[in-house]
Amino acid sequence: MSRTLKACRSLFIIRVTENLQYRAAGIANSSISIIWSILQIVIFTIFFTLGDATGAAMTLTQAITYAWLTQILWSIVGYFTVDAEIREKVINGNVALDLCRPLDLYAHWFSKTMANKIGRSAWRSAFTLIAAVGVPAALRLSPPVSIEGFLLFLISLCTGALLCVAFAMLMAAVRVGLTWGEGPTYMLESVGMFLNGNYFPLALWPDFMQGFLLFQPFAGLMDIPFRFYLGLLAPSDAFWVIGLQIFWVVAFIAAGRFLLNRKISHLIVQGG
Repeated sequence: MSRTLKACRSLFIIRVTENLQYRAAGIANSSISIIWSILQIVIFTIFFTLGDATGAAMTLTQAITYAWLTQILWSIVGYFTVDAEIREKVINGNVALDLCRPLDLYAHWFSKTMANKIGRSAWRSAFTLIAAVGVPAALRLSPPVSIEGFLLFLISLCTGALLCVAFAMLMAAVRVGLTWGEGPTYMLESVGMFLNGNYFPLALWPDFMQGFLLFQPFAGLMDIPFRFYLGLLAPSDAFWVIGLQIFWVVAFIAAGRFLLNRKISHLIVQGG
């Protein structure tokens, strides 16, 4: 166990360092995030100005901040597709090489996915954050509601990152052994991105859906951390809300590990 943890830690550091070299890709991706944030802000402004926003759970300022947070942290908690390298290995049969390593396959892939996610998002998040605080005041990212709220936001965000990778690993396990395409993983990814608040804040959905939206697993990716930042969740709610996130992390890891081990035990690799 200690050998696996040590190897995964080394792999994590190496992967993060490698991905930090791609500054040009980070600048290109950040330009997409900035443009998308501005488009969302325009939509929110129209909604709150011309529509009936009476009784809305968020103000326009909070919605603008939500839009910026979504794009700043999208690669960390909003994007949970199967890692490209792992997908390629599954498709072409090179997964057999990873099976030959003296490492737990799930832990190996988990650390690699987390490292790639953090390394590739660093420059994108940094440049998008600079734009978010540098635009005119009406379009600017607002500061957190309080220091306590910001600390809870960071804790919840870390838990959300684990949840994001755990869900990506579940999709990777689903993909192993499939010979008829990416359909199941694309469907899981679409459902997750629709229910995590990526396209529209969950707090602005109809009131009768709020209970379901808060307890379903994908809210823990970005919507719950953002609620702490905006003050939509009180610090007194932190224990059970973050506990809910941890529950889904454990559930996804257990399901992903079980499915991956089951698929690997029946996997047939052809070639020479």
